[in-house]
Amino acid sequence: MKFIGIIPARYASTRFPGKPLVNINGKTMIQRVYEQSKKTLEVVYVATDDQRIVEEVNRFGGNVVTTSENHQSGTDRLAEAIELIQNDLNQKFDVVVNIQGDEPFIQPEQIEEIKSCFNDQTTEIATLVKAIESSEDIFNENKPKVVLDKNMNAIYFSRSPIPFLRNTKKSDWLNHHTFYRHIGMYAYKTEILQKLTKIKRSSLEIAESLEQLRWIENGYKIKTGKTNFDSFGVDTPEDLERILRLL
Repeated sequence: MKFIGIIPARYASTRFPGKPLVNINGKTMIQRVYEQSKKTLEVVYVATDDQRIVEEVNRFGGNVVTTSENHQSGTDRLAEAIELIQNDLNQKFDVVVNIQGDEPFIQPEQIEEIKSCFNDQTTEIATLVKAIESSEDIFNENKPKVVLDKNMNAIYFSRSPIPFLRNTKKSDWLNHHTFYRHIGMYAYKTEILQKLTKIKRSSLEIAESLEQLRWIENGYKIKTGKTNFDSFGVDTPEDLERILRLL
């Protein structure tokens, strides 16, 4: 299978404007994401609607494509980007890996794990999960949980603790069940990605504010791969300071 990595990157951010261009120990965030992705993907592009990001990617020698500024989600930006790239290169890609532009410390092993989900020819969409190690994370609504079937397909994602352990003290849940947290990297078969953008928002998606529920509600399966690496997304300047202290 032929894979391509695409990094959606927006300059406008309510909590951290211009974060793709923030300097992290001598390199911009977008450069760090790009370089980490290139360690395991032969073809990587940044998809952005901002000329400042275009200029930065050109400066460090990366590939970049300019997309519309009217997209409602990163998935929509991804779908336009792959169409533009395939037309420009005159070649087709089987799988698009969506790499978050605000994770400068993404590990190549995570990308390899999500790629391996497509060893199963029936996989349409793939994402990553990580076993929860802290009871606090089970009840943190900002860390979506996921339950899996025996074939490693996601049954449901929720901001609530799932499953609910009846007749067990909440402080003891972690000792009685393996809970999984969603790691927000996705990969899609290219033809599936184009179909996903045509589906209207669903009731479950609106309720939980989780886009992947739209896909499940419309009958798509999401294969999951397990990772031991955490996700270090940067949403605020404080997030960046905290991550730099950790690493």
